[in-house]
Amino acid sequence: MIDTDVIARQVVTPDSPALDEIRSEFGDSVIADDGSLDRAAMRKLVFGDDSKRTKLESILHPRIRDEAFQQASVSDAPYVIIVVPLLFESPMKDAMDRILVVDCSVETQLQRLLARDNESEAQARRIIATQASRAERLSIADDVIRNDGGIHDSEQAVRRLHERYLRMARKKT
Repeated sequence: MIDTDVIARQVVTPDSPALDEIRSEFGDSVIADDGSLDRAAMRKLVFGDDSKRTKLESILHPRIRDEAFQQASVSDAPYVIIVVPLLFESPMKDAMDRILVVDCSVETQLQRLLARDNESEAQARRIIATQASRAERLSIADDVIRNDGGIHDSEQAVRRLHERYLRMARKKT
């Protein structure tokens, strides 16, 4: 599995070209004392201004895409899953063989965002509002895993899909 969130963190390490470009574009207010990207400050800045969000995406997305595709190209796994949280909004979707959407209600999404990022509800709602709607995400899905239930339900769904993907990969070779 290739996780673009992990790659995103890697491309903005202190003194990286991407972080230097972010500093140049947005200023020192988005740089933490240790020289890393201050993600909370960046979120506040870009989720209140579409042009700033677009600029940040133009800096990060090509680098993230290139690294994800590089990692996929050297994999010897039967299939590769590239985790792209904002795939609907990304041109990467056109390069995918299949699209799996892990779906949950907007309320569940909101609660998880609040718990993960310790944001205010208003900020969390602004973040969700900038993303594709649930209906839009589902419209591009070849496969869907519902993720409103417990961990056992999700694990079972993943196991079933894994077996299906293995069968599909065997047919391709």
